[in-house]
Amino acid sequence: MKITTIIATAAAGLLVAAALTATAPGASAVPPSLPSFYTVPSPLPAGAPGELISSEPVSVTGLHGSMWRVMYHSRAIDGTDIAVTGLIATPDDGAPIHDVVTWAHGTTGIADSCAPSLDPAGSSTVALANGLLDRGYVVTATDYEGLGIAGRRHPYIAGISEGRGTIDIVRTAVNMPEVKATSNYIVWGHSQGGHAAMFAGHIAAAWAPELTLKGVVAGAPPSQMLLINAALQTSPFKYYIGMAAAGLNAGFGDTLAPLDKVLTTAGLAWLDNVDDGCTGYLSSVSAGVDFSTLQKADPATVPEWNDLLRQNDPGAFTESFDAPLLIIHGGSDEQIPVIASKLMFDTLCGLGQTETRWVYPGQSHAGVILPSAPSMLDWMDDRFSGAPDAGEIVPADAQVETCGLATAVVAPSYTG
Repeated sequence: MKITTIIATAAAGLLVAAALTATAPGASAVPPSLPSFYTVPSPLPAGAPGELISSEPVSVTGLHGSMWRVMYHSRAIDGTDIAVTGLIATPDDGAPIHDVVTWAHGTTGIADSCAPSLDPAGSSTVALANGLLDRGYVVTATDYEGLGIAGRRHPYIAGISEGRGTIDIVRTAVNMPEVKATSNYIVWGHSQGGHAAMFAGHIAAAWAPELTLKGVVAGAPPSQMLLINAALQTSPFKYYIGMAAAGLNAGFGDTLAPLDKVLTTAGLAWLDNVDDGCTGYLSSVSAGVDFSTLQKADPATVPEWNDLLRQNDPGAFTESFDAPLLIIHGGSDEQIPVIASKLMFDTLCGLGQTETRWVYPGQSHAGVILPSAPSMLDWMDDRFSGAPDAGEIVPADAQVETCGLATAVVAPSYTG
């Protein structure tokens, strides 16, 4: 397997747009910016989370398996039945059944055109899928709620929404006979996907008790959400502030996420940008903008937003989850400070979480993926095989700490 190709799957911007297909029976008018596959039937027939709405095979050059684009049922935060899209790939290895790795993608944007499944032939998708297909795993990859679905804004950084979408596509794979998937799965995500992976682990036992979560891998997961506004004000990634405001408002509504309490008129107007382009576009339209002039207050100081940020902070969990957790972080991460995952690790350790944290000194936010990939894949193999101790994989070039494992800390921890 060519591990070096996996780096293309890094955080902010996994894929870009394009694509094809046919309109579903009874579908409403096709949104002009999206292929017809992404048109949600109107009305949406009732379905359980993970139940397939539609699918189509996708021919992808260089893919070591077979792939489908899927639309499936999930649930919004308020319980509303919604359609979510994504990709499912299975190895062409002749094996009768395969365990599942469900990939939670990094930040791409909020606009419909930022849905990763729009370009399954992109080199990032093929590289990501092949690294897992070659080990005999089915790969599922949700777009998350709202991405690719016209008229529904993506609830960016809303943990329950991310977690449900990431788990429900595993149900979809299990229910598609041609995929040959077991009910055993691991969640893997980086950046926004690391946040999604944490929430998938958090809700898994209650949300999908018929599935068996074998492990969670969270790369550079955003946490310490009460500090994020101040930390990003002068950062090249300050547009994340606007994305978080728009996304949490989309997921929780005006009462729980009142935009007018944290944004000025100019700030509210700036939010329109999130529907017009992906992260590259948002970076360009935020360049030179003083975000402090768009805000009435730091959200952490506004009661409704303080509560909401805590609810969506994996560093504020009050209970552990059963599956072992692997946290991966670059010691020189320019987007998510490495101290954030240390604080989260310590909090979860105090709750009894079985966990390991690998920090790679000198590695950036995206740059950590390449050096950590071989050991991470070995860690996944061990979880699926039932190896007893999730701390036995010890990367030579990482600083390691563990909690709740028979294996002691094997290298100095890294606090940033």
